[in-house]
Amino acid sequence: MLFVIGFIVVFASVITGYKMHSGDLSVLWQPNEIIIIVGAGFGSILIGNPWGVIVKTVKSLKSLFVGGSVYDKNDYLELLLFCFNTFKLMKVKGMLEIESHIENPDESELFAQAPSLKKEAFMYRFVTDNLRIVTMGADNSYQFEDLVSKEIEVYEDGINAPSKVILTLADALPALGIVAAVLGVIVTMRSIAEPPEILGALIAAALVGTFTGVLLAYGLFGPMGNFLAKNAEYRVEYLECIKVGFLSYLNNNPPIIIVEYMRKCIPDAVRPTFQELDNFISGDTMKIMN
Repeated sequence: MLFVIGFIVVFASVITGYKMHSGDLSVLWQPNEIIIIVGAGFGSILIGNPWGVIVKTVKSLKSLFVGGSVYDKNDYLELLLFCFNTFKLMKVKGMLEIESHIENPDESELFAQAPSLKKEAFMYRFVTDNLRIVTMGADNSYQFEDLVSKEIEVYEDGINAPSKVILTLADALPALGIVAAVLGVIVTMRSIAEPPEILGALIAAALVGTFTGVLLAYGLFGPMGNFLAKNAEYRVEYLECIKVGFLSYLNNNPPIIIVEYMRKCIPDAVRPTFQELDNFISGDTMKIMN
């Protein structure tokens, strides 16, 4: 929603200011300039990126219309509850008790407590795969941290690809606007013998190319790229929180301390208070612990 509002504000402000200068809107409508800039920009995306990255970029654009953090406070509370019960179950009843939950997460009482894990398939796999590694006997927290950090790094590179595509396009658009303007100047020079009013119209059309490139870069695609980058950052923060939980478990901390360590690394805007976490866990601890 904020994307739509921002889009309207940007273009309404530019058009309103232009009209206040007694500008003629018809002069800004130069389809040839738009074809040069947008077409060349799209072509540069095709040249510089594999097809899979382009598809991922197009799919990621729908997040612009959602807005906000990918994971809110309630999502994090559900995650902390899931981790509390999972690690407590492993400590109280042993590693074998958790295997049935790992093998059938869709039917697991544990995983039912954290539907936020299902927002993205990778999150589900990240938790189940690393729980499986722990149950297989991994107990060196340093080796485990290196492994998980590398997995998060690879994931981060992948989800940052769409923002890099859009930001690269934003960087290129002003230069492509200049290309369109130069081509307009070339056409103008060919008509140098025409009357001033015709030359003026040709020069104005050429300058629209520079205007369009700069406006699209800094008013639209640059902010879009920054939003996608922030969106990716939210996902990585969620993974980092899970990582802290695993490392705390391997360092033999009790479940209540594990989730407190996890709570500390949650972004401030969505971090639950200690009391909120305590109330949430107290109200929904699994009965199988009793």
